[in-house]
Amino acid sequence: MKLSLKDITGRDQGEWTVQFPLVEGGKGTQAVHDVVVAYQANQRMGTACTKTVGEVAGTNKKPWRQKGTGRARAGSFRSPLWAGGGVVFGPKPRDFGKTTTRKTRQLALRKAMTERLKAGDVILVDALKLDSPKTRAFLDVLRNIGCTGSALVVTADPDRNLQLASRNVGAVELTTSDALNTYQVLRPDKLLFTRAAFEKLEARLKD
Repeated sequence: MKLSLKDITGRDQGEWTVQFPLVEGGKGTQAVHDVVVAYQANQRMGTACTKTVGEVAGTNKKPWRQKGTGRARAGSFRSPLWAGGGVVFGPKPRDFGKTTTRKTRQLALRKAMTERLKAGDVILVDALKLDSPKTRAFLDVLRNIGCTGSALVVTADPDRNLQLASRNVGAVELTTSDALNTYQVLRPDKLLFTRAAFEKLEARLKD
């Protein structure tokens, strides 16, 4: 498969041949599902916590005598039936984390990239450098190369000017090819790679 290579003004700079093996057919679909579920599960804090009857502050004194008052019998101010009482079967801190194997993550990323390439959602630029951290200059670059809607911008290394220029653009996320994951590939409308970033990703997906 070949990609059109552009510069930041939108002019064609030739073609780029994809070097990593594409995933054909239905292979890898389950791997993508497993990796995305694991990623979302690992984002959960798992810090929700409620107090049981034994943990709620309160006296052990019986609220009123057992008989003769006309009221229902009660044995504790901390009863789950009472406001301020304990919670029955409430949440406790827990780890929602899931693990996947390296081969599964590798296959999932290759499958996700294959589908985005086939759909024409990947834009490749020769380089992406800004002289100053201006959001307007960054938006002009996206407009010139036809990157509309939400976008994931992938660079080879962290770039401070890009980070500062893109942080006010809510529909744009910035990452590096080393940190790229399957969930990030699937989310946005467009994937914008620099040539150096795509080379590093190809080397990563060849393993």
